Amino acid sequence: MVDAVAEALAWPFFEPRHRELHARLSNWLAEAKLPEHLSPHATQAELDAHCRDWVRALGQAGWLRHAVAGREHGGESDTLDTRTLCLLRETLGAHDGLADFAFAMQGLGSGAISLAGSPALKARYLPRVASGEAIAAFALSEPDAGSDVAAMATTAQRDGEAWVLNGEKTWISNGGIADFYVVFARQVAPGMTPEARGTGRIAAFVVDADTTGFEIAERIDVMAPHPLARLAFRECRVPAANCLAEGENGAGFKLAMRTLDVFRTSVAAAALGFARRALAEGLDRAVSRSMFGQRLADLQLTQARLADMALAVDSAALLTYRAAWRRDQGHTVTREAAMAKLAATENAQRVIDAAVQLWGGAGVRSGAVVERLYRDIRALRIYEGASEVQQLIIARELLK
Repeated sequence: MVDAVAEALAWPFFEPRHRELHARLSNWLAEAKLPEHLSPHATQAELDAHCRDWVRALGQAGWLRHAVAGREHGGESDTLDTRTLCLLRETLGAHDGLADFAFAMQGLGSGAISLAGSPALKARYLPRVASGEAIAAFALSEPDAGSDVAAMATTAQRDGEAWVLNGEKTWISNGGIADFYVVFARQVAPGMTPEARGTGRIAAFVVDADTTGFEIAERIDVMAPHPLARLAFRECRVPAANCLAEGENGAGFKLAMRTLDVFRTSVAAAALGFARRALAEGLDRAVSRSMFGQRLADLQLTQARLADMALAVDSAALLTYRAAWRRDQGHTVTREAAMAKLAATENAQRVIDAAVQLWGGAGVRSGAVVERLYRDIRALRIYEGASEVQQLIIARELLK
């Protein structure tokens, strides 16, 4: 697995600093005292503590600095480097899905502040995100508005030196453990009927977890344990200074899309990390398992399966790092990011399924590496735009 990543790092997409970064992270994962893999039977409290431990470990080791933009605010550089984000997520994902989750959500949850926050907001939040002292969350999805952001129903109304938020968000990662949430809402005025649809009046705010009128309405359990929640806003008053983008001219919607554009390619990288680990586990099983007087790897059906797995991994890697490289060159990557996310997540599902099949009965045993990967991968085909949405995006870009 490590050799395969090292080989990919020789591609022209990467610079020496990326190769050095991967080597340091690999050594840290191998040598540092890190949180153990979470039991599939862990309680909610154990899950929350485990994620906090990962955020703390990643922050103390300096890895979260790469998820924040601005050296003066604790970031590694002044801009978010997409290849770095992808490489870190791929490597962390191959080690532990929750390590990847902890890193990714610090970046996604604070990304809008990095992109559009005032100097005061950046100074208040970003250094604590980079150090692991504060946990961030990104609140866009609603019960009736997931991929269809235009159907957003949560409202924000100006009242003097505050904004008043009302509504709900759901499927919010880090919900229940985050110290602050970047929340998107439809801007309304007194006497104005909220628009039924459209993105033209969506605004964005930073809401602290202890804000009056904000509450965790429900904790959500999913097949691969992650802290998820439904959020409720009931006359939730947010200081006007915490507004990242007002709704006129679709500024909030544009900010949400800019944030997702940065991190959507990194979802592909996380899936790639899962797939690389599954391929490595499948290879180990194939060469060590005896069957019918020979190794499992000596059977042609096994060889064909391994070839398909390797092809799926490499094709996903090429699409992922093409998208990351193009964004770092300043190009718009709407189509490329959608292709990378679609191919990498769908391919990873197939590769992991094949690895489980190679492991046979041992592959479905609770706690086995390939069993854990099987649960981890499924959500990636849905969040930050389901596979079907990525197909629509690609087609739309082709038809422009």
